[in-house]
Amino acid sequence: MLSLAMESVGSAYAPYSGVRVAAVIEDASGGLHRGVNMENASYGLSICAERAAAAAAVASGCREFVRALVHSPDVTPVPCGACLQVLAEFCRPEAEILLSGPSGAVESTTLGSLMPRAFRMPGGIGPQAAEGRCPP
Repeated sequence: MLSLAMESVGSAYAPYSGVRVAAVIEDASGGLHRGVNMENASYGLSICAERAAAAAAVASGCREFVRALVHSPDVTPVPCGACLQVLAEFCRPEAEILLSGPSGAVESTTLGSLMPRAFRMPGGIGPQAAEGRCPP
């Protein structure tokens, strides 16, 4: 996952912050989906790498993620609240979140430790309700 993120981060579009980020999501079938951050002059329209990777996974038909790696050669990244909430839609709280900064060292944590009270709809929608919702 780290090598794929390091390969992808060169495609990040970050002319305003200068902080390039790549994310790789592993789905329940073992598939890997990558994304990079894409900034916009209207900063609120920027897309974080984690959400770009989640969108790529969903576009390929996946509905359950088991692991995510976030890498930046510029800073040690920490997913923002919006990205954590998007991950919570498709991950269980125990999903592993890997963080890698300029040194390339990888820190492991979980979605539940980064976002212990993610918003979830009543009725069990999401990966908590169905197993393995990814194409083989």
